[in-house]
Amino acid sequence: MNGHWLDPGAAQALLQARHGDPFAVLGPHRADGRRVVRTLQPGAQRVEAVDALGRILAPLEPVAEGLFAGVVPGEGSYRLRVHWPTAVQELDDPYAFGALLAEHDLELLAQGQHPQVHRQLGAHPVELDGIPGVRFAVWAPNARRVSVVGDFDHWDGRRHPMRLRLPYGVWELFVPGLMPGARYKYEILGADFSVQQKADPVALAAEAPPATASVVASDAPLRWTDHAWMAERATRQRLDAPLSIYELHAGSWWRDEHGQSPGWEALAERLIPYLVGMGFTHLELLPIAEHPFGGSWGYQPLGQYAPTARFGPPEAFARFVDRCHEAGLGVIVDWVPAHFPADPHGLAHFDGTALYEHADPREGFHQDWNTLIYNLGRNEVSGFLIGSALAWLERFHIDGLRVDAVASMLYRDYSRKHGEWVPNVHGGRENLESIAFLKRFNTVVHQRHPGVLTIAEESTAWPGVTRAPTEGGLGFDYKWNMGWMHDTLEYMSRDPIHRRWHHHEMTFSMVYAYSEHYVLPLSHDEVVHGKRSLLGRMPGDDWQRLANLRAYYGFMWAHPGKKLLFAGAELAQPTEWNHDAQLPWELLDDPRHRGVQQLLRDLNHLLTREPALHAWDGDPRGFRWAIGDDANNSVFAWLRFAEGARPVLVVSNLTPTPLYDYRIGVPREGRWQLAINTDDAGYGGSGVGQGEAQADPAPVHGQPWSVALTLPPLATVIYLAERA
Repeated sequence: MNGHWLDPGAAQALLQARHGDPFAVLGPHRADGRRVVRTLQPGAQRVEAVDALGRILAPLEPVAEGLFAGVVPGEGSYRLRVHWPTAVQELDDPYAFGALLAEHDLELLAQGQHPQVHRQLGAHPVELDGIPGVRFAVWAPNARRVSVVGDFDHWDGRRHPMRLRLPYGVWELFVPGLMPGARYKYEILGADFSVQQKADPVALAAEAPPATASVVASDAPLRWTDHAWMAERATRQRLDAPLSIYELHAGSWWRDEHGQSPGWEALAERLIPYLVGMGFTHLELLPIAEHPFGGSWGYQPLGQYAPTARFGPPEAFARFVDRCHEAGLGVIVDWVPAHFPADPHGLAHFDGTALYEHADPREGFHQDWNTLIYNLGRNEVSGFLIGSALAWLERFHIDGLRVDAVASMLYRDYSRKHGEWVPNVHGGRENLESIAFLKRFNTVVHQRHPGVLTIAEESTAWPGVTRAPTEGGLGFDYKWNMGWMHDTLEYMSRDPIHRRWHHHEMTFSMVYAYSEHYVLPLSHDEVVHGKRSLLGRMPGDDWQRLANLRAYYGFMWAHPGKKLLFAGAELAQPTEWNHDAQLPWELLDDPRHRGVQQLLRDLNHLLTREPALHAWDGDPRGFRWAIGDDANNSVFAWLRFAEGARPVLVVSNLTPTPLYDYRIGVPREGRWQLAINTDDAGYGGSGVGQGEAQADPAPVHGQPWSVALTLPPLATVIYLAERA
């Protein structure tokens, strides 16, 4: 073998897995006018180049331990026949293929503008020159060497080093013969000379934890049957449409006889008909992106593009969504662009540098959760996350993204003391990079997928969360009304004898009710970590606690704002949520708990049936106080309106004392028919109340007519006008 065919230093670099440009050495090259083929096959006894019929074209002689080279005549294709100690293998040469990703796509990735990151980076079954295999691509601009490793090469980083596409920092390689289902990682020789095996940030599938490898997902198109839903989605999700969301942790709603979480198929069999029967319009899933620690409930994801393998493959999740849509049920997923865990197989210090995270811990370390914060000022990181959002919408027909921890993104001093944070370029506390990211996220999502909902979990008074970016806002469709939730839960937890002094806690939300478009959330966060269950917060004996809870649900469902309830709350669960167990379905053996469930069912159906309870949620014309100042009796009464719809009268008596002949002004004459009485005996109440009220021409509360009502104890009643 002529030594000038290969520099000894290059050979050693390959053998030691530190060569940064393997295509400069391996594969076919011209030398002295001849085609020289080099291949690295550590552990092989000999290697031959063969043609498509298996005929030997040339032997490849050993240059160094595991490195073979030889002159292969002609210009046609060739294969490698590798003789191992116990087997003979024929394979196509990964280094015989040219560049894989188009320059245009690489440019867009570098700018953070590519609309389909998941179709460029990651692992994709493709066919090149008639040869099937998998194309890998990963962004690691500061790495000294990146290799694809997996079962197919015994996790040996010497076997499949990748090509670096400069100046984009993307490494790529086509591995012939690989099929969907193959496990893989990237072995990275970092800028700091560390060697780590990392999961693919853009993997479309992954192993079930605690295993950590990525999995090559099938690129075969999914067969969807939800065409009618997708055509109607924008109408179903308009601001004037009813929205009642059931928030769910997929692993703890129901478990099989062995105590195991079901897969998507089994969950669909029970969950979808249950939610349809209960009248919910949407299901919201706690984060289902792949995450290493189940106790994070998904809020510390590493696989932003991969549905967790805990419940089945991506195809099973797609079928689950399809079945939801067939049943008329929308699907929202929680999405977490604020932070990520520091597990060694993940994004942390990905290429030997702080690549996805900020290098300065005052910007890059989240003290509350011991996680790392995305560097959203970096185009590729911003593009990676927006690409994740778009992938969920495109691949799985998701109808909405609820963005977690928005408040922590907006402020540089969030949960930090003086000196623990870095001001922005203007010396302020606003996180300008995050603000720009959220605006762009909402703009791109709404442009590419009109009708999809974006919802912010934002707990501060940041202005314009649901205002359009063109008007200076962040661009979300809805914001969780955390103020309403805190105030009203605080009020309801008080003994009724003290409520008169805190009347404003139930009315204050109407001061700002139209500053944003709101979802009223009673979420998982309110029933964990020592907060007690919703029922557990209610005062009094068993009867009073259930009555308080029913009254609160009635108050909430009739209040302006879309509704969200965490799974188990409809059962009046007495204990906090436990993510390691199923919901206490046995409670339904008790008619009192079954009554609460029935109340929620009836409230949902009333909400969707009566436009006045939803159409003008975000319009001041849709609400008018009838009585907002009767603190002595702890009574709240209001009217709901919508164009062309009959008005609705809502009254809450939040003391255990019934009130008789209680007169309230109404805008219409005629009969007002009882639609909901949370004290109904069928719900577990005392049965106090009246089924119908006749409006009298007795002006009161600024209205030309009035009704005299019997107000049940600890109850909310809802009356419908006879006409619009």
